[in-house]
Amino acid sequence: MIHKHVKYYFEHLDSDIPAGLVVFLVALPLCLGIAMASGAPLFSGVISGIIGGLVVAWLSGSQLSVSGPAAGLTAIVMLAIQKLGSFESFLFAVVVAGIMQLILGYLRAGTIGAYFPSAVIKGMLAAIGLILVMKQIPHIVGFDSQYEVDEAYMPGNAESTVFILYKSLKSCTLGPIIVSVLAIVALLSWEKPLFKRNRILSLIPGPLVAVLLGVAFNLATLDNPVLAIYQEHLVSLPTIHGIEGFLGQLRFPDFTQYANPEIYNIAITIAIVASLESLLGLEATDKLDPLKRVAPTNRELKAQGIGNILSGLLGGLPMTAVIVRSSANVNAGGRTKMACFFHAVLLLLSVMFMSGYLNYIPLASLACILILTGYKLAKPRLFMEMYAKGMNQFAPFIITVVAVLISDLLKGMAIGMVCGLFFVIKANFHSTITLTQDGKNYLLRLQKDVSFLNKVLLRSYLNKVDGNSYLIIDGSKAQFIDQDILETIQDFVNAAKDDNITVELKKISTTP
Repeated sequence: MIHKHVKYYFEHLDSDIPAGLVVFLVALPLCLGIAMASGAPLFSGVISGIIGGLVVAWLSGSQLSVSGPAAGLTAIVMLAIQKLGSFESFLFAVVVAGIMQLILGYLRAGTIGAYFPSAVIKGMLAAIGLILVMKQIPHIVGFDSQYEVDEAYMPGNAESTVFILYKSLKSCTLGPIIVSVLAIVALLSWEKPLFKRNRILSLIPGPLVAVLLGVAFNLATLDNPVLAIYQEHLVSLPTIHGIEGFLGQLRFPDFTQYANPEIYNIAITIAIVASLESLLGLEATDKLDPLKRVAPTNRELKAQGIGNILSGLLGGLPMTAVIVRSSANVNAGGRTKMACFFHAVLLLLSVMFMSGYLNYIPLASLACILILTGYKLAKPRLFMEMYAKGMNQFAPFIITVVAVLISDLLKGMAIGMVCGLFFVIKANFHSTITLTQDGKNYLLRLQKDVSFLNKVLLRSYLNKVDGNSYLIIDGSKAQFIDQDILETIQDFVNAAKDDNITVELKKISTTP
């Protein structure tokens, strides 16, 4: 059995290695950006990404999900570090949160992931796609010096985001714009059949070409005051020399804080939010998987729990299954866990031996990769397809998109779930009671479980029955009929004689 799995992974190395390289190019600046936004040491984000690929990828049941530091936790992490007074105390809270996630996995709490409607998941993905595009525009024009992280959503509100976009388009820098044009041309060209069918070019990922073009332009214009790319628009990786330098960056939890109740309050918050985001990320990745594989959610919680325990022990940020990096993996052609594993190996090697070279990469090149990923998540065709499916699907979809855009992932998903639940209840109302008319003959059929919530619908149907007619009320298919429904039927039977309506009851007893 083990031999079969190993063979399967090796059979897909030709697609997984390029995909892992693409995920690495996306993940590296994001890990640093998330750590910076969280007020944590820069290296902590990289540690989390490495553990996510080297450990969690193999423990998880998902073949395509990528785990690492999540932008959705940045505010929680920043406040936690400030409240606890030290990063080491926070690391202890991360370890405790991981233990809680592990327990949740064994308690089978992961089944909650199955209750997210498909329309809401697609709305979440589309919203993140739009956010990706908007967040990266300032970087492709060389306006913003801070590399915005993937799912960090709106800075304040939608109005401020539009203002930043407008301001960035008025304050363009020529160097990053040229790099962006080169990157976009390379990315789009590499998706054309001409390049895909070429035996040599098909082995080279388009994002790698985009990055190499950006590095070449940067090196060629270092002394040009007009075209040169400023340091704030380049990757900024801490300089580490070899294995000893890497080990010297590790931070360890302060276990002396075990009696501090704030540790456990923060741990509960991290465990709940990280678990929900992981389940959302897993569900979304399953939707994107071209092979339509479904990952076990309880196993994912266990894997995330172990990952956070290790991350806390080694000085990393809390992690989740991350949607944007997972979608980049899918778009790059990843097929197995080897892609995620390879991206973590590259992260590890890069911080040990290549930090000086990676700092020549323009942020504009990486921003173009994310913009293309965002476009694939929020294609106009997706909106048209959801609209064509009817309001029951389109309304939860579009409301989720808007809610995520103006709030954050969890709040947006909660609003989308409420909307989806409303349409489910509405559909069930109408399918629970049906009325059929044939001239002066009516058939009112009760199906499924008929509760007091259906009383308004029942009355509206009964009011449609004309006088001098014959009505059959059939309850043979109903598994449960609430007493309020029975009383409503009895009241109608009593009044029907006045309108010369004959009522026949089938499998319904109105006697208490």
